[in-house]
Amino acid sequence: QVQLVESGGGLVQAGGSLRLSCAASGRMSSSDDMGWFRQAPGKEREFVAAIRRSGGGTWYADSVKGRFTISGDNNKDTVYLQMNNLKPEDTAVYYCAASRGPFRSYDFRFFEYWGQGTQVTVSS
Repeated sequence: QVQLVESGGGLVQAGGSLRLSCAASGRMSSSDDMGWFRQAPGKEREFVAAIRRSGGGTWYADSVKGRFTISGDNNKDTVYLQMNNLKPEDTAVYYCAASRGPFRSYDFRFFEYWGQGTQVTVSS
């Protein structure tokens, strides 16, 4: 089993920055990918970013490209999401996720492990 714990959410004004962290524990494999999703009230959980831990490839949703950066520290089994130039529409609960092996889809159903979520609120 894998446990994921997020931290770093909060309230920020539009244009500001936040950095989310996700620490993984348990039976992580170097081939397991990690990512971030978000869910706003009344909306489906949506893909934000993912990182290939073996090789470092990254993927982003179009809505966050150029503003968000995902990075990882394999020695610590930790992944980060640096969020810059935040907008009110970025307001959501942000979830850390991990897949068993390389992720196959941006659909949240293809990620097996989830953190408890951390609230990000961007005021206008």
